[in-house]
Amino acid sequence: MNFLPHTCQIHLNQLGYSPDLAKVFTSDAAGRFEVVNSVSGETVYSGSTSPLHPDHSSGMPVARGDFSAVRSPGSYIIRLTDAGVQSPVFPIDGRPYQAIKNALLKSFYYQRCGVELESAYAGPWSHKACHLSDAYVHGKPEERYSQTGGWHDAGDYGKYTVAAAKAVADVMLAYEWFPSALREPVGIPDPEIRMPDVLAEVRFELLFLLKMQRKDGAVYHKVTTAEFPALDCMPESDTADLIFSPISHTSTAAFAAVMAMAARIYRDMDASMAENYGRAAKSAWKWLTENHSGAGFKNPSDIKTGEYGDDCRLDEEYWAAAELYRWTREPQYLAAAQELAGSEAFSLCELGWADTGGYGTLCLLSMEAGDLPAPLRSQLLNAWAAEADSCVGRSAADGFGVALLPDEYIWGSNMLVMNRAMLLITASRLTGRTPFASAALDQWHYLLGRNTLGYCYVTGFGAKPVMNPHHRPSAGDGIPEPVPGMVAGGPNSSIQDEAAASLLRGQPPAACFIDHKDSYSTNEMTIYWNSPAVFVAAFADLS
Repeated sequence: MNFLPHTCQIHLNQLGYSPDLAKVFTSDAAGRFEVVNSVSGETVYSGSTSPLHPDHSSGMPVARGDFSAVRSPGSYIIRLTDAGVQSPVFPIDGRPYQAIKNALLKSFYYQRCGVELESAYAGPWSHKACHLSDAYVHGKPEERYSQTGGWHDAGDYGKYTVAAAKAVADVMLAYEWFPSALREPVGIPDPEIRMPDVLAEVRFELLFLLKMQRKDGAVYHKVTTAEFPALDCMPESDTADLIFSPISHTSTAAFAAVMAMAARIYRDMDASMAENYGRAAKSAWKWLTENHSGAGFKNPSDIKTGEYGDDCRLDEEYWAAAELYRWTREPQYLAAAQELAGSEAFSLCELGWADTGGYGTLCLLSMEAGDLPAPLRSQLLNAWAAEADSCVGRSAADGFGVALLPDEYIWGSNMLVMNRAMLLITASRLTGRTPFASAALDQWHYLLGRNTLGYCYVTGFGAKPVMNPHHRPSAGDGIPEPVPGMVAGGPNSSIQDEAAASLLRGQPPAACFIDHKDSYSTNEMTIYWNSPAVFVAAFADLS
């Protein structure tokens, strides 16, 4: 029988599997399959898929094939013998996710602002230093301050406090939970103080965030130009005036949370800076306690860059109180966290840039049981486990094993997938329930190819990688390959850009993705879509 070259009819993790992992592929065809060693041509396993079942998100019938019995290291393909199609080549290896884990982390280096990216570290994606001028405070052009450093937020060159807070929190949590997976170098310049690359890279962003705080403790919401530059504009060519947008409660509270977190995590290797982080966190909290009123952030009328608006600040304040309590053990912060946890004003389990309650909950649950009142710990653990149960149910019901309902393919759906994987991983450790860990890995397999369109949603990896992200350096540098290690936003059924609207109208939710540089609503990258993927990759690397 003649087998067709790789199509999207067999969907699996294109980076492969470690020997002990469950190994499941999905297909829009059912029947007999065989696993073949791609080097020797030997058939090492034969089986049958499940019958086809309708999958509402993808709009196609889907069958599953289980080849978990194949454990020997090697290079393989899967053939559907009745349909005459085959998968891409994939490995079974002891550490199949080591390289992508390191690339996901190094992607933050490629987002660095204010410094030259040298070819010794950046390879062909090097560029000159950018955005070196001071920024002025909106409405006060005579008041200017340094804003150099930090990470560009996404495919644009803005720097946004609430987005940065999620990103640094995820990466610090990854190091805290899986230090052995994140101690190896990834190829960034040596910091002034010797520490693992992961913490050196986060430190680069933390030092910038300190510049976002006013003397009274409040924190500017963002620093950007008034409008986005052209898509092919390299960072050093973006020379328009930089502007500190007004302060916000959400940016101040998120800042307080990550600074308290950093004070705890860095105190043994960067003590002087850890003290600075701690002082900044307490100053921000003091401002919050003295300034209760204020609407959610809205862009000034003359600022057209990303808004990151959020009308609820209580979840950020809960997170800040939790982190300040874990760092200081001062009862005032516990009292604030406990009161906010009981308010029912926000979700206790979300890990987004706007919905941050999950970070506060995870912070408190990571403490020793005796450090929390028993009723509070029980409330939080029950909420976390219940949300994990819901994720397991969504994952089991989906044809591709992803914990998304049809209406959850939103802008940045891949962030939602990785956030839920984070929740499942932590729930597994907190409860000892292994089904949570298995479902977390299903989300990882989805990101790396076991999805409706058969994409590996990380640039530079897989048999069918994203090649044309909405990312200004990748669009403007003249290099055919995009900057590696970036997570694309993923399917978005709201179809919120012209490129997507022209090609995706009428497609099922899970197919609403286009690998096009103009599709910012499906194919942009952001630091806070990469950051939960770093956490999940660290877990997968040890699985």
